[in-house]
Amino acid sequence: MTNAIGIALTGLNSAALRLNASASNIANISTAGSLTDTDHAPYTPITTQSKALGSVGGVHTEFIAQEPAFTPTYDPDSPFTDENGLIGVPNVNLAEEAVNMKLAALSYKANLSTIKVAGELFDELLDTI
Repeated sequence: MTNAIGIALTGLNSAALRLNASASNIANISTAGSLTDTDHAPYTPITTQSKALGSVGGVHTEFIAQEPAFTPTYDPDSPFTDENGLIGVPNVNLAEEAVNMKLAALSYKANLSTIKVAGELFDELLDTI
């Protein structure tokens, strides 16, 4: 039963990281930058990538840069504009981020339920002994 709880804890961590990535993307949606100056580059949106932990069970989740990171946009009044009047705007889709946040919340709830059930089963086992 402790294995089920450990696996569910990795799922909780994965859901939390996914939510953090979406929140960061939404918060930085208007953080534009230069296409040529790396010191003033636009915000690079992030996403998460999960990998199974094999025989141990659970997942390992990490942040990765979203590709493509930005889209060129015409804005000649920006301080980051190049000679063509272009700046880089983060490639963030609000609808996709809303879905990611909802999926993270559902995943979090499912893993919490797994921990709760594992705890109840452990209590039942102790009661029978």
